[in-house]
Amino acid sequence: MTEDLSPAERYAAARIRAAEEATALTPFREMYEFDLDPFQIEACQALEAGRGVLVAAPTGSGKTIVGEFAVHLALQQGRKCFYTTPIKALSNQKYTDLAKRYGADKVGLLTGDNSVNSEAPVVVMTTEVLRNMLYAGSQSLLGLGHVVMDEVHYLSDRFRGAVWEEVIIHLPESVTLVSLSATVSNAEEFGDWLDTVRGDTAVIVSEERPVPLWQHVMAGRRMYDLFEEESDHGGRGTGRREVNPDLVRLARMENQRGYNPRDRRRGKMVREADRERERRQRGRIWTPGRPEVIDRLDAEGLLPAITFIFSRAGCEAAVQQCLYAGLRLNDDEARTRVREIVEERTSAIPTEDLHVLGYYEWLEGLERGIAAHHAGMLPTFKEVVEELFVRGLVKAVFATETLALGINMPARSVVLEKLVKWNGEQHADITPGEYTQLTGRAGRRGIDIEGHAVVLWQRAMDPAALAGLAGTRTYPLRSSFKPSYNMAVNLVQQFGRHRSRELLETSFAQFQADRSVVGISRQVQKNEEGLDGYREGMTCHLGDFEEYARLRRELKDRETDLAKQGAAQRRAAAAVSLERLKPGDVIHVPTGKFAGLALVLDPGIPAGRTNGHRGFEQHDGPRPLVLTAERQVKRLASIDFPVPVEVLERMRVPKSFNARSPQSRRDLASALRTKAGHIVPDRHRKPRAAAADDREIARLRAELRAHPCHGCAEREDHARWAERYYRLQRDTRQLERRIEGRTNTIARTFDRIVALLTELDYLRGDEVTEHGRRLARLYGELDLLASECLREGVWEGLTPAELAACVSALVYEARQSDDAVAPKVPGGKAKTALGEMVRIWGRLDALEEDFKINQAEGVGQREPDLGFAWAAYQWASDKSLDEVLREAEMPAGDFVRWSKQVIDVLGQIAAAAPSDSGTVSRNARRAVEALLRGVVAYSSVG
Repeated sequence: MTEDLSPAERYAAARIRAAEEATALTPFREMYEFDLDPFQIEACQALEAGRGVLVAAPTGSGKTIVGEFAVHLALQQGRKCFYTTPIKALSNQKYTDLAKRYGADKVGLLTGDNSVNSEAPVVVMTTEVLRNMLYAGSQSLLGLGHVVMDEVHYLSDRFRGAVWEEVIIHLPESVTLVSLSATVSNAEEFGDWLDTVRGDTAVIVSEERPVPLWQHVMAGRRMYDLFEEESDHGGRGTGRREVNPDLVRLARMENQRGYNPRDRRRGKMVREADRERERRQRGRIWTPGRPEVIDRLDAEGLLPAITFIFSRAGCEAAVQQCLYAGLRLNDDEARTRVREIVEERTSAIPTEDLHVLGYYEWLEGLERGIAAHHAGMLPTFKEVVEELFVRGLVKAVFATETLALGINMPARSVVLEKLVKWNGEQHADITPGEYTQLTGRAGRRGIDIEGHAVVLWQRAMDPAALAGLAGTRTYPLRSSFKPSYNMAVNLVQQFGRHRSRELLETSFAQFQADRSVVGISRQVQKNEEGLDGYREGMTCHLGDFEEYARLRRELKDRETDLAKQGAAQRRAAAAVSLERLKPGDVIHVPTGKFAGLALVLDPGIPAGRTNGHRGFEQHDGPRPLVLTAERQVKRLASIDFPVPVEVLERMRVPKSFNARSPQSRRDLASALRTKAGHIVPDRHRKPRAAAADDREIARLRAELRAHPCHGCAEREDHARWAERYYRLQRDTRQLERRIEGRTNTIARTFDRIVALLTELDYLRGDEVTEHGRRLARLYGELDLLASECLREGVWEGLTPAELAACVSALVYEARQSDDAVAPKVPGGKAKTALGEMVRIWGRLDALEEDFKINQAEGVGQREPDLGFAWAAYQWASDKSLDEVLREAEMPAGDFVRWSKQVIDVLGQIAAAAPSDSGTVSRNARRAVEALLRGVVAYSSVG
């Protein structure tokens, strides 16, 4: 080819090659055994040009290459790079990868419970650690050149998402930001925001999977393709995808199995034949068992596989079912290698704890190539499963959806048992975004030619709905940003109130809210044009018809108000009359299904419920239980009594009366008719309308008659235009209120938080008080409660174990609330202190209501949960793991995770509490030492 070029063209090509070889990208590309994809090259070139980048690409596409190039650039330039991840396990994994590539001396790790070489030029950390460093003004930020935010789409997380936005907003301008995200449908919008707050940002979107994905449904003994063969399976093309007609027929056949009432009239022989045919059909359609699924995938060459089960207990049960079924996926050599790795990785665990942790059952599954993976497992056990799976020594993993969140565990196949999961409040269908995230694990780059997503057949499955899930690969990124108390004092301390308010206005949450207002503003403009036209249509040559229409509306509104007041007064009078009823009163029910003579059996109590939160009560009046003359026993409601009820007669209700006995009802109803059947109730005379005597109505009617437009021949035509005008004007005002409600929302919430903190003397204008400086060092959901406890000396004089129990209430949150059983708590001073914490929370809760700080919007302090107090106390008191887990009825993984969170907050309290007076700071450090032992202290890093 070069021979065909002219000397000038060859010279130009040589200069281009020389320029490319002089870039940092060329030696970086040589570090990898494979060529970089176009989107990776584009992103790396933008980074080298000094631009920030947002890379949105499918799971497994290799977007972390861009993050690793940022590390490479920082080291080449002699600057620092921070690599942030959403979860500690991902931080540990990335630390191991980078330390292997660049050497342990150049890479550090900072998570809530690990600190390794923290002053290294490259530090991997959780996002919360970087946020805390920014607020504390850490010296480690000096010389920082790049920050990589892996899994940046986490900012949609309603519990932790705000942290990502805080970091993005507060990073120094000199820092280049690398944002790595799953494929989201509004990447351009997010990129526009990054452009606004971080400067020039390149948005690089790749929707092409590196390994094509085939979608299947497993029903009975068959595995059906979800889409027809000639349509686009792999996601590389844009062709229309048709649902496999065999699956549609299967669903239709199952739906036709329902009961047909005509079967009762058909002959026995015909019904038997139908049942036999149905049995044969059912033989083709069933949900395969878990061992059967793994066995089938193994036979098809589709292992290793991850089966997502939205339940921890389901994951453990699946492993046991496979063991009982005799599944063995490893040969003798692999079994030996598994045992060697497991024994090496778990050598630090004391022998006496192994049995408690279910080690031997877990090991048996691993040796056979089968394992569970969920948050309830010991972190060490999870890490071993991940390592063995990546090495190909575990071939079937049953996991909860947490595995899909960033951990590098690609598989050849992914199996979804169900398309419904518990979201903490109800069972809900998984979203297209969740489906994409889960199935994104299928297909190992450089190993598999294609990946496979298998959904198990379930009753009432709709193949078209499944195809919709599989065909919708993207989901929108929605901000979950909300100001907090800690955030407020930190911002005011650094920037003052006015500048802090401006900073919060730059959040992605406000950016999205302001953009949503654009469409509403456009509608307001259209409405205003329409109002001008309507105003012209109601113009009258005799006078100001707008004034005349206003009088008509005022008159109509006044009449409506009086009618409502009259109805309300009648309902109130009826309610009062119902409250006076006694058992044995004979009444006449005026309206409704049970109108007529009735005997009161029970006057009823105010219905409704009392919600303890902020004392909200709601009643809908008495609901008397009556026996009608037609022998029916019914509970009536206030709607059955539009007018006050009068007692016509009284009669005794026998003590032996049983409302469930037809004979009892018949006898008492007969006595009722005999006693009062001849009484004719007084007809309730409708009272004189209030409007007839109302002076305001009389004045308005007189003004109307005197107005010049009253005599216009076209008055009613003008009035119709005026009605349209006022209706459109009302709609326009509602739209304007919506605009007002959406603009400055974050700043208004900040103002309310600042007002409350000022009331509690945490802030005085732009000054942060001593109490505020203490709050600035306390991070967590219950930051203000922790600060108030320190302020009031609630924890003074507690032992380290008692302090650990109290602090656990600040972090622990039960997976499922169980109000019926009071949690076990330590006695003595700890119990008193926990009671004080709940009392202080109640005071703060009432204060938040006064300042309109709404927990439903994600702002404010939830009630402390005492469910982990006893476990924390026992562990800090040096009790055995067996005893603590048995009494806590909690998986080891949960126990370790909550213990580490308690340790994290104890560390914050030790730093925030005054060290020169009192015992809290000293005992918080001792509590950390008491908790940080045994399984809680195990770590795979450092």
